[in-house]
Amino acid sequence: MERGGQFAVVVQFCLLALAWGASFLFIKIGLTALSPAQVVWSRLVFGALALVLVVIVRRTAVPREPALWGHLAVVSVLLCVVPFLLFAWAEQRVSSGLAAIYNGTTPLTTTAFAAAVLRTEKLTRDRAAGLVLGFLGVLLIIGPWSITGQHDLLPQLACLGATTCYGLAFAYLRRFVSPRGVPAPTAAFVQVTVGAVLMLAATPFLAADPITPTWPVVLSMIALGAVGTGLAYIWNTAVVSAWGAANAASVTYLTPVVGVVLGVVVLGEPLTWHQPAGAALVLAGILAAHGRLSTRRKREPTAHDIGARVTPTWPVVLRKRSPAGTGRARRGGGRACPSGTAPRAWRRPGWRSAPGNR
Repeated sequence: MERGGQFAVVVQFCLLALAWGASFLFIKIGLTALSPAQVVWSRLVFGALALVLVVIVRRTAVPREPALWGHLAVVSVLLCVVPFLLFAWAEQRVSSGLAAIYNGTTPLTTTAFAAAVLRTEKLTRDRAAGLVLGFLGVLLIIGPWSITGQHDLLPQLACLGATTCYGLAFAYLRRFVSPRGVPAPTAAFVQVTVGAVLMLAATPFLAADPITPTWPVVLSMIALGAVGTGLAYIWNTAVVSAWGAANAASVTYLTPVVGVVLGVVVLGEPLTWHQPAGAALVLAGILAAHGRLSTRRKREPTAHDIGARVTPTWPVVLRKRSPAGTGRARRGGGRACPSGTAPRAWRRPGWRSAPGNR
């Protein structure tokens, strides 16, 4: 990739980390004037509008298979509607930074569902160790010693429920949608649009709550929807195409950091010692589950392996020995051996390898 193109990918990667990390800040600001359901309504509607514009400009084909729409509708509920509602409800009682930290456990829940429920991946030793480390990290984040009642525990369980939905949705995508070859922008458009339609259908019930929007709230909802839910999908697609899925997934490590920093700096949220410590343990679990902390080394190639690699594979022509006294091989009548060195089964009395093939 050219230097200019690589720089553009780096910029998109940074914007992606900022957009997803700042989403929890925007949710917190929106909750000052809106209910959790109204925050989700704004997020999905603005996100769908942004993706509709992208689809129109790029002239992206929309899938027509009813079965595919059904699978994407399931993903929309698991990836958009339910987790967005859970995070918005939880942030009424927990800090935006803590919600961002819990969001960082998504790779662990994805690994667990992919291995244990949908059986799309095997539960290897590295993945099992990573899940154990991640579970211990979650316990450290919760801080059982500091819980005084349900008001402290239930919001954190809601955050875990949201990441569990993410994990199930990603595993479901990998099992039922990815094999169909659906482009990522198309899948994102359908998911967010279906979620927006569901929230629009619930508008009469949501309008019962009073709305007192301010400019910070309106701008936060536009940024949360159009940028954090709309454009972020496009940036993520570009990064995956350029760097691969494994490297692009490293944005998950930056999102909690961005969320915590914005919560502390902008909102003045408190941060206890066990929250970043638990986040570090979760990060170690993610790395272990992906084999990044494995101490096992590949076997060094032996001389026999090296020799097998460099053995030529072009045909070898075997010529009959010339009669005694002529000193030259007869022309024609050669036989081809499929490897560079004639096997024992090919060797016959009166035959030898042709010059240049020894």
